[in-house]
Amino acid sequence: MSGSVFTVGLIAACNRMVEDSLDASNPIAQFMKIAALSVIFCTSVVSDNISLRFLPVSFNQAVGATTPFFNAVFAYFLTLRREAWLVYGALIPVVTGVMIASGGEPSFHLYDFAMCIMATAAWALKSVVQGILLSSEGEKLNSMNLLLYMAPIAVVVLVPATLLLEPNVAGITVALARKDVLMLLLLFVNSTMACFVNLTNFLVTKHTSALTLQVLGNANGAVAVVVSILLFRNPVSVVGMVGYSLTVFCGFSLQ
Repeated sequence: MSGSVFTVGLIAACNRMVEDSLDASNPIAQFMKIAALSVIFCTSVVSDNISLRFLPVSFNQAVGATTPFFNAVFAYFLTLRREAWLVYGALIPVVTGVMIASGGEPSFHLYDFAMCIMATAAWALKSVVQGILLSSEGEKLNSMNLLLYMAPIAVVVLVPATLLLEPNVAGITVALARKDVLMLLLLFVNSTMACFVNLTNFLVTKHTSALTLQVLGNANGAVAVVVSILLFRNPVSVVGMVGYSLTVFCGFSLQ
């Protein structure tokens, strides 16, 4: 939530002089599309945070590597875009790798695994929808404006979710800030990074494709797995590492 709140202020300040507005021909329809994109984004964020309750970051990233699979499926149904048969063939071992990794994960938890799958699917759907909005000449949207319009809607959705899932979040945040001022710096850095990650995601989607964005994201996932194991020292199995390696390798082969 903090990332979304800060994004509103930062992007609004950078974009104050931008005169582009919602498509005058049908602003209500365009607003509904942006609102749907914001809700999908929030669903992905909330589900991903819930999945980390019991699942280690390394396994979370392993499941996230299947995003190109969901991306290809959603792209076909929403845009009727068909990829080469080689791409669909490479998606099979991507999913197989996660199934192998799931069987070899010492900290496997079914509910959190389901939340992780939901987060992954929602993130893929977000990439496809944002690709449609950014590539359509009729929408008249650029990356900065789309992020500007999404941010306040995301805040409206995430604030109730935060109060529901973490009723005492404000008190906990204040207590942590009083105990360690570094907490405020971490929140600021996290919010700033969230802003630029979303902006660069939009730019990559606009100039390439949603599938390319997810394939590139697998590189980030590979680094996150290594850092997670080194930092949190969560237990991993040989079977789990084999499954994840298969998923990552085949994910890169999609490109």
